[in-house]
Amino acid sequence: QVQLVESGGGLVQAGGSLRLSCAASGSIIILNAMGWYRQAPGKQRELVAAFTRGGGTDYADSVKGRFTIRRGSAENTVYLQMNSLKPEDTAVFYCAADAVAYETPINKRYWGQGTQVTVSS
Repeated sequence: QVQLVESGGGLVQAGGSLRLSCAASGSIIILNAMGWYRQAPGKQRELVAAFTRGGGTDYADSVKGRFTIRRGSAENTVYLQMNSLKPEDTAVFYCAADAVAYETPINKRYWGQGTQVTVSS
């Protein structure tokens, strides 16, 4: 199967920066897309940024100009550079991947366990 491991979350002051990392591993046959979602308490999980299956990028309006998704130098890795962080960015951030695994030969959404990002005023 596919495993996703996130890192880089933490506590930061408003206006500060964090970089999140995600590494995908396992029996991946095809990796169609990777990206980041976030979920605040009592809120629905929302897309933050992603490399789409079509090869483009997609950002939430609330993070455009502040967050940047980048491919890592290592295979099957992505980063989320977050600048000018605001308290409303506070959430658990989840890495997500659309992939075809050897054991399940259909495209499927896989999720990491999440990393907490807390932005204080």
